[in-house]
Amino acid sequence: MLRKVFGGLWRPKNPHSLDHLKYLHSVLSKNQTVNESNKSLLVETIRSIAEILIWGDQNDSSVFDFFLEHNMHSFFLKFMDQKTGNNYVCVQLLQTLNILFENIRNETSIYYLLSNNHVNSIIIHKFDFSDEEVMAYYISFLKTLSFRLNQHTIHFFYNEHTNDFPLYTEAIKFFNHSESMVRIAVRTLSLNVYRVEDEKMLKFVTDKTAAPYFSNLVWFIGNHILEIDDCVRNDADHKNMNKLRDIVAEHLDHLHYINDILCLNIASLNRVLSDHLLNRLFVPLYIYSFARNSIPTEDMKPYVSPVVALFLLCQVFLIINHVPLVRLLAWIIIAGDMEVFTERGATLYATSPKKKGMVKPSFMAPPESLDKLLSKRILSMSTNPDSDSEPESPVTSTMSELTKLSPLHMPEAVSPESDPTNLSITDEEKQLLLTEASFSLENRPFLSALLSALDCSDNDYFQLFSLCLIYAMQVNTGINAELLESIQISSKNSNELYFYNKILVEKMIKLASAGCQYDSRVRLVTLEILITSLKLIVIRDDKSILMDEHFAEVEGAREESTLILRNFYKSEEIFLDMFEDEFREMNKKPINFEFVMSDASLLLPPTGTPLTGIEFRKRLPCGEVERARKAIRTFFLLRNLSLSLQGLKETCLPLSNPDSCVQAGDVLDLNNSDLLAVTVVYKDGTRQRRFLVVDLLQIILIEPDGHRLGWGVAKFSGFLQDLEVTSDKDDSRCL
Repeated sequence: MLRKVFGGLWRPKNPHSLDHLKYLHSVLSKNQTVNESNKSLLVETIRSIAEILIWGDQNDSSVFDFFLEHNMHSFFLKFMDQKTGNNYVCVQLLQTLNILFENIRNETSIYYLLSNNHVNSIIIHKFDFSDEEVMAYYISFLKTLSFRLNQHTIHFFYNEHTNDFPLYTEAIKFFNHSESMVRIAVRTLSLNVYRVEDEKMLKFVTDKTAAPYFSNLVWFIGNHILEIDDCVRNDADHKNMNKLRDIVAEHLDHLHYINDILCLNIASLNRVLSDHLLNRLFVPLYIYSFARNSIPTEDMKPYVSPVVALFLLCQVFLIINHVPLVRLLAWIIIAGDMEVFTERGATLYATSPKKKGMVKPSFMAPPESLDKLLSKRILSMSTNPDSDSEPESPVTSTMSELTKLSPLHMPEAVSPESDPTNLSITDEEKQLLLTEASFSLENRPFLSALLSALDCSDNDYFQLFSLCLIYAMQVNTGINAELLESIQISSKNSNELYFYNKILVEKMIKLASAGCQYDSRVRLVTLEILITSLKLIVIRDDKSILMDEHFAEVEGAREESTLILRNFYKSEEIFLDMFEDEFREMNKKPINFEFVMSDASLLLPPTGTPLTGIEFRKRLPCGEVERARKAIRTFFLLRNLSLSLQGLKETCLPLSNPDSCVQAGDVLDLNNSDLLAVTVVYKDGTRQRRFLVVDLLQIILIEPDGHRLGWGVAKFSGFLQDLEVTSDKDDSRCL
């Protein structure tokens, strides 16, 4: 029997064989010019080649030998250079290459595919990226290649002699692509590149690409932030909540990407990135925006609303833990002054030892596009003596060396004559005099603005994010305890601290008291974060260092919440049910602060309507029932704070414990119990004899145990509070 013939070429019966690959090679040889009549044939041929190569990787090494000997890669390049039907064939080519590099496991096979520099030629090919399908397969191909990078394969992509690394330089040009899938792929690829431990490649990345890429990346992130601010300003009625959530989620992805880079601990790369973040984003946009009303002498544009700025700073401290960056940023907030906005300030707090050419911090666009900047830097073969990859100066952990911008406001030495410890007063009064003498807000415009945001107003819009920022700095592991202790705020890393910031604590207690009023507009989430932060400040080793006057104010707030609760106890019929349910709900779902602080809905002014879909603790109550729920939760929060300050544990709540109640199926000892013999009549008319037992909380129907005298099995149990008793009109003996 004759075998099937196509175009005079014999098609082997077995599609997974070397003969079939030879047949496909002959098809490509006969159809080297793409046209409308053969493009479908070429697409199917390319697809079949990928299938055979994957089979050969696992079963027959001669397949790859043939592929390499006959330079079949060259056909791919020829097809891409042609215009007729180009996109149709290019999509299949990119898809085929992507499948190959994803599925081939043999290292020798990988080396075969990467040899002869054909892959780099494909990477730099000028595809039609206006075609979404071409763009998607191209960036997916590059990302797949990046997963193959290691110390052995890096030399197939990076050529140190020609200073060329197309896989990386071509990919990062799409960092700001309109499609999120493309942006995510670029971030993944760049991280895969940075992880390869090749000194010369990393030097190329730092010297030639870091500054252009990071300057454009920071500018892109900044414009994204302006979009967030615009959405917040124009959506007071919560109509565009989904859009705001999407934008905020994208920004958080950027921060996680930055943190991933910093966590790789590539010193030269981190210095370049940190300098761009501080000088082009954090200082001119974040710091300036939240303190703008406190520093009228500065006029910088653009800026965002103080709430958005506080939210952004909070996210930085929640996500990023890179020590040099977060310590400098925290120091600027805690002890920085107006000098941070000057050229000298940029020079002094730069994380890089490079001092020349520093300019005033400002949020501005890069001088040119990333494509042009990369071309200039890569073509410039001469090495700048002040390049970003110069050796790093020794990192010190002492605050005096870490923060050189201006003297840190540390507690001053006290002369023996004025030393409060020499006075004939109580220890508490001595401690109070010491703390008052050692803390001042003078020349701290940013800290003053942060504390001023805690002052009570119509609602807790500003106070919430001020508390979030303080708490985020307390729990950030990159910030040294000494830095926060210099303003008398303890953190998770603090050991011995027997004084606290009186100004901050008084503002916190005042805000907590405001949350106990009947028509209070302080949300539950604000109280939860406030109390958690306050505990970190005043409780050390399970012992409170809170002064008596401040503890009395906390107790006053707790008593106020109790009085409000009594009013609802009298007016709400199901108050006890609500009380128990709220306690169990709060303990079943403890607040996740990182998740809560990242919620985009908090950026909008507080609302009371549940129609927005905002969780109850994050909005104002609507109606009397929700006011009762809020009053109950406020009582629990302040009761918990009071007990913690006294070093006591909760022993009274919950009022009833479902675990100790009788459940259906439990075996009970009926000896010395008051039993009532009853007949249970079901809706279908069936009758069953049972014993009825009533205790303090439950009604229980019991079936006697046929094997053990005096014992029974509970068949039904229910709470008395849920029981409704009515008489049967037809039978006076029935209930």
